[in-house]
Amino acid sequence: MPTPHLPPSAVRRAIRKLGADIRDARKRRRLPMAVVAERAFTSRSTLQRVERGDIGVSVGIYAATLHALGLLPAFADLADIRNDAVGQTLASAALPQRVHLPRRKKEVGDG
Repeated sequence: MPTPHLPPSAVRRAIRKLGADIRDARKRRRLPMAVVAERAFTSRSTLQRVERGDIGVSVGIYAATLHALGLLPAFADLADIRNDAVGQTLASAALPQRVHLPRRKKEVGDG
């Protein structure tokens, strides 16, 4: 049996904020929970858990809910290199200082 896992408090806060933002987005669109749950292919009770920021709900359900609200593109770009300043810095630091072209082999007849 797997060991229970409790993510760090920063992760729990981020998921709670995501849930609250999803709830606010649904309300701004004036969509009832039943409609969003149906569009996300989940139950109303699971959508309630999403909106509470429950860490036990799969990321797939969060993604389906965002899709139902038309917000999936932003989710898909979360770890995109354009949003990863640390990754860009590390990749830039790993670039070679100089680039050499491979030497051309001498062919028969070349002097």
